[in-house]
Amino acid sequence: MNPRVKDVKPSDNYTLILTFTNNEVKIFDLKPYLDIGIFKELRQKSKFNSVRPFFGSIKWQTGQDLCPDTLYMESEASVEDENTQLVVD
Repeated sequence: MNPRVKDVKPSDNYTLILTFTNNEVKIFDLKPYLDIGIFKELRQKSKFNSVRPFFGSIKWQTGQDLCPDTLYMESEASVEDENTQLVVD
């Protein structure tokens, strides 16, 4: 079983900074999902920014969610630079 999400922070470019239970920090790009069904409404920044951790995964205020395994496997590893900004490896 893959690690689960313990924290999520939305970014301005429709990516999510995810912290997993093994303390890995990864970046998930939601842009490919924004043209699909229920995810279309997340184009509105206020709705996109409503994302929260939810039982090891994430969930938006409007009900959208993603599988925690998908989040882990499809995210890019990230590192913090000296300015505490995340950058993709």
